[in-house]
Amino acid sequence: MNNKNLEIATVGGGCFWCVEAVLQQLKGVEKVVSGYTGGKAPGRPTYREVCSGLTGHAEVVQVTFDPSIISYKDLLVVFMTSHDPTTMNRQGADVGSQYRSVIYYHNEAQKETAETVIKEVGEYYDSPIVTEVSPLETFYEAEDYHQDYYRNNTSQGYCSAVITPKLAKLRKMHADMLLDIPV
Repeated sequence: MNNKNLEIATVGGGCFWCVEAVLQQLKGVEKVVSGYTGGKAPGRPTYREVCSGLTGHAEVVQVTFDPSIISYKDLLVVFMTSHDPTTMNRQGADVGSQYRSVIYYHNEAQKETAETVIKEVGEYYDSPIVTEVSPLETFYEAEDYHQDYYRNNTSQGYCSAVITPKLAKLRKMHADMLLDIPV
């Protein structure tokens, strides 16, 4: 029987493949699911619709974690330092509102923590942080082929050019929080 008191965090920082690959490396993270939220278009969005930029949804990941191993604050610090939270609707070559930097909170305590982390981390950036902090409404799980994308496609061009360097940066900045398994 599982007696863990797990919590859920929902964040977006560009392509969900990148954020998923980074957060899967952390001790205490039980599950990471890629998906969409934050849009106003009716119905369940598809990847193609979200990529059009017309639905208003962001590519996000929903993270199930054990707060006795990794705190929500530490999870957000890793998230905020693994992408560029100072660029509006852009991460590298990925441009559009679906790639915005965003923290969707599940309760008031998460909202307060998110605001605190943004303020603290902001001191290390030359430009202002533009990360949105919004209440989570409906989370839609992305199509199956987006789940565990990096693990299943490590040699794919985008993965080796964009995600692998993010993981190298993660290992340098947050080695003490990482699982003891190869990427």
